Amino acid sequence: MDSVLDEHMPVRDEEGDFRSEFLHAVEAALEAEDIAEVRALTGDLHEGDLADLLELLKPEERDQLITQLGHEFNPAALSELDESVRDQLLATLPAEVVADALQQLDTDDAVYLLEDLAEEDRNAILDQLPRLDQLTLKKSLEYPEDSAGRIMRTEVISVPPFWSVGQTIDFMRESEDLPERFEEIFVVDPAFHLIGSVALNRLLRSKRHVNIEDITDHELRPIQADSDQEDVAREFERYNLSSAPVVDPDNRLIGVITADDVVEVVQEEAEEDILRLAGVAPSTGISNSVWGTTRQRFAWLLVNLVTAILASFVISMFDATIQQMVALAVLMPIVASMGGNAGTQTMTVAVRALATRDLGRVNALRVIGRETAVGLLNGLLFAVLMGLVAYVWFGRTDLGLIIAMAMVVNLVVAALAGILVPLGLNELGVDPAITSGVFVTTVTDVVGFFAFLGLAALWLL
Repeated sequence: MDSVLDEHMPVRDEEGDFRSEFLHAVEAALEAEDIAEVRALTGDLHEGDLADLLELLKPEERDQLITQLGHEFNPAALSELDESVRDQLLATLPAEVVADALQQLDTDDAVYLLEDLAEEDRNAILDQLPRLDQLTLKKSLEYPEDSAGRIMRTEVISVPPFWSVGQTIDFMRESEDLPERFEEIFVVDPAFHLIGSVALNRLLRSKRHVNIEDITDHELRPIQADSDQEDVAREFERYNLSSAPVVDPDNRLIGVITADDVVEVVQEEAEEDILRLAGVAPSTGISNSVWGTTRQRFAWLLVNLVTAILASFVISMFDATIQQMVALAVLMPIVASMGGNAGTQTMTVAVRALATRDLGRVNALRVIGRETAVGLLNGLLFAVLMGLVAYVWFGRTDLGLIIAMAMVVNLVVAALAGILVPLGLNELGVDPAITSGVFVTTVTDVVGFFAFLGLAALWLL
């Protein structure tokens, strides 16, 4: 089968998406079981591109691609996959194939592949590994999920302080078990307690006879292995770190976290917050099965149904008022909708500020006052605007005044709910990104309908 693509032609278009010709060529080669063509098309892909390609292929084509690539398959691509695709592949690939891939990965990437597997499947893969690799991965998997111990790389270079620069360089030249990439070496005592670090550029600029202790940087910011990964990312951002040593409770060096690990954490946490605000499970992706996605979303939709019934109950309390002035039925969704949108705006800012620790007890009152002022100002502006619209539309001054007052009340309440609900949930130890949305929406709907219809009922009396 002749390749339909020029080997020098990029596989992605100007927008960064895979070219359709490339994807169709890969699918055709897989269907024809043309191993030579498959390897010619995908063998030289970067691990990130290979992972994106796997996610675009059908489940059965993914297995075919890995099988046909054989030893040319880059196992680093597995650590770049979406969780649902990763789990599907690991469930179908033979244990020995996965074990072979793990041996070529850094510890943090290997842990990512294993952490969500059933214990039986995980042990079947670990049994295929050398004893030392087994122990290293099992130890990393013992740390809490989303902790520094899970994302650290255990492959580090450590030397004693009494070595010379020459001894250290000779050691690195002769050792066959060095990390693929590193920017610094760590200085430890005989019990592996962390003393400091030496940047690689400083090491290479120093004379061979210079003692390591003389060029050691003692200003480190070691991270505890059980620290939450969000706290780790915040530490990197606050102090502009490119890497940081990870230590156990006794200050013994056990690993290192690098900037690329933190970038993945930031992306993961941002995605989780966005999905949770929409009531979607963090593990949801476009590659999930129909049934799995339906199951994950059903519970949250059920909660929303209950809150919608509550809002409808409020409306039913004023059915007689609505019958006397049918225009109320036309206008009342506007009040609730404006309140819902205003509340969501405030809530989104508050949830993000809580996640980044920019909002806390120290400045909570000031932020609450600010958001209330914003809600009041927007309420007054939209009250004037909507009052005029109602008057022009229905020709009634009283209706314009009613919706204007209701607009002010609901936008102020929306601002308060948008800031107080996340703060309250955070104080209770509940992730505000998960449950804030449903509470804020309920408050704005109920208050919006009650204020508008209640004011109308009083006016008609």
